[in-house]
Amino acid sequence: MPQRQVINASVSPKGSLETLSQREVQQLSEAGSGSIYTLFRQCALAILNTGAHIDNAKTILDAYKDFEVRIHQQDRGVRLELLNAPADAFVDGEMIASTREMLFSALRDIVYTENELDSQRIDLSTSQGITDYVFHLLRNARTLRPGVEPKIVVCWGGHSINTEEYKYTKKVGHELGLRSLDVCTGCGPGVMKGPMKGATISHAKQRITGGRYLGLTEPGIIAAEAPNPIVNELVILPDIEKRLEAFVRVGHGIIIFPGGAGTAEEFLYLLGILMHPDNREVPFPVILTGPKQAAPYLQQLHAFVGATLGEAAQAHYQIIIDDPAEVARQMTAGLKSVKQFRRERNDAFHFNWLLKIDEGFQRPFDPTHANMASLQLSHALPPHELAANLRRAFSGIVAGNVKDKGIRLIEQNGPYEIHGDPTIMKPLDELLKAFVEQHRMKLPGGAAYVPCYRVVQ
Repeated sequence: MPQRQVINASVSPKGSLETLSQREVQQLSEAGSGSIYTLFRQCALAILNTGAHIDNAKTILDAYKDFEVRIHQQDRGVRLELLNAPADAFVDGEMIASTREMLFSALRDIVYTENELDSQRIDLSTSQGITDYVFHLLRNARTLRPGVEPKIVVCWGGHSINTEEYKYTKKVGHELGLRSLDVCTGCGPGVMKGPMKGATISHAKQRITGGRYLGLTEPGIIAAEAPNPIVNELVILPDIEKRLEAFVRVGHGIIIFPGGAGTAEEFLYLLGILMHPDNREVPFPVILTGPKQAAPYLQQLHAFVGATLGEAAQAHYQIIIDDPAEVARQMTAGLKSVKQFRRERNDAFHFNWLLKIDEGFQRPFDPTHANMASLQLSHALPPHELAANLRRAFSGIVAGNVKDKGIRLIEQNGPYEIHGDPTIMKPLDELLKAFVEQHRMKLPGGAAYVPCYRVVQ
């Protein structure tokens, strides 16, 4: 990545950090010299690079080695001093409004996350405690809005997709917006941007002024995939597991578009939860969709699920090819079932408390070489547990592809090794090879993809 123009600037918050107590301001200013400074600097740099077509955290960090962010306490609250910041984030010396909002959202979430961990009310030793923690993080970000009927549609898919697939995601987003539905994504480029872009147009047509474009991410991802500027609610969860739980707790239905390892990770996580016996009656509409050209990809993903998790897993979603309006109609029908179910069970519209998530899906997975090699991928496991371990395998591949720590581990120790039953390894290897051939592992136009893994059959 070539060195770009830089700028020095001072910015004050607008939004959730405008009103702070003196103690809160002191905590924020102390973050500038504490252990979380590096994390905030990394996220801030990614946000300031919004619009850059890069998916490698190490590349971004290396290009702006001189970037600094200093946190200053003042009577009105907090002020950020940026040194050697990317100039593209400014217009005539003024920071772009969406960038400023997301910058202070990052500060809010990262500092609040650290403060909450020291709180006696947080108990990360139990499944319920972890769910409560996710709830508090979302509530602090003002994401949870009681009384609003179910209409948040989560859109998952790849950041590295072709033009036809991207246009299709915009068409689906447009159809969702025409039906007054809001969009939640991982907040980056590709599928994470397209549905939001389509929904902005249809919301304007319907004269909807309060459309929500919610982006849920985590530090390792945001550092590699800068948020797209349409996001008007950014929430940074502390790790991938908290982020995934936030998606299924705050979202009311999920649409899955073509993608790569990250999309497969999300899909397997979702299937593992929906296959849990305690969730048998919980309605949660899931649709796999894409343009006509993506049909082979969707069928291959469908076949992979059948080969590894069985027909019971396939029953939890439907596939719709090349029909954006039908996708929106089916999702709207599914949301009516969600609304009725939650009313009957007195469950909140804004947070899916009744969904059972095992601790195995909540515990952070550290993708070291030893942990990746020791993953148990066997049909001897219950299907929902196998789904959890397959999810971890794809999580490691994502880390090796785009996250700074994962990339450095691969540089030091070579590719991860993934072991398991031959009946699982063969379809896994075929799926991953297809991802590589279809350029779904990295953004197009960069260096050729070098696998960070080796499937051992």
